[in-house]
Order: sequence, then structure tokens, then C-alpha cells
Amino acid sequence: MKLIIGIVATDDCNNVVKSLIKNDYFCTRLSSTGGFLRKGNTVILIGAKATEVDKVIKIIEKESKTRKAMVPSSVVDEYGMTTGAPIEVTVGGATLFILDVEKTVKL
Repeated sequence: MKLIIGIVATDDCNNVVKSLIKNDYFCTRLSSTGGFLRKGNTVILIGAKATEVDKVIKIIEKESKTRKAMVPSSVVDEYGMTTGAPIEVTVGGATLFILDVEKTVKL
């Protein structure tokens, strides 16, 4: 058994969860805030058989799209970069952590 922890942009979360449920993967959503841009993210916890991890990854990849966004330079300045105008950054997509699960208990 595997635990997949997915950090997904809030804009993509509903589509990711709908696709997971449609494919018979149940999940738990937790709201979070990103550190760099301080934007809303969603952490999705998914339990899956080891043989199904690649299928879950493909579902999340299909529904989590990267896109360009302009951010105020003051956000970047705090992290050591200096610029006088807003800058373009890539946002969205997903970050996945896949962990072994020793035991699962449903009560």
C-alpha cells in the first residue's frame, strides 16, 4: 500500500478530486498555503495499491496544469531577488510524495 501526498494548486483541485473519485480512488483534501507566493494550495491524501500508483500519477498530471502568472516584485524581494517591476513565474502543476504504508486500519 502507498500513500500519495499531492500538493496541487487550488485552481486545479476540484478537477483532480473529481477525476480521482471517477476512477475509484478516494481521497482527503486539506487546505494549505504555499510559502513562496503565499497562494492557496490543496494537499490531497490518496491511498493506493503499489501497482496503481502510476495510474494515480497520470490522473493528477492530466488535471494539474502549469501556467504563467505575474507576481509583485515585493514577494520575490523577500527571498533575495530584486526587481523594479512584477515578474512572470510558472504556477500550478503538482508536487507528489509517495510513501510506503506499513498498515491501514479503517474504523
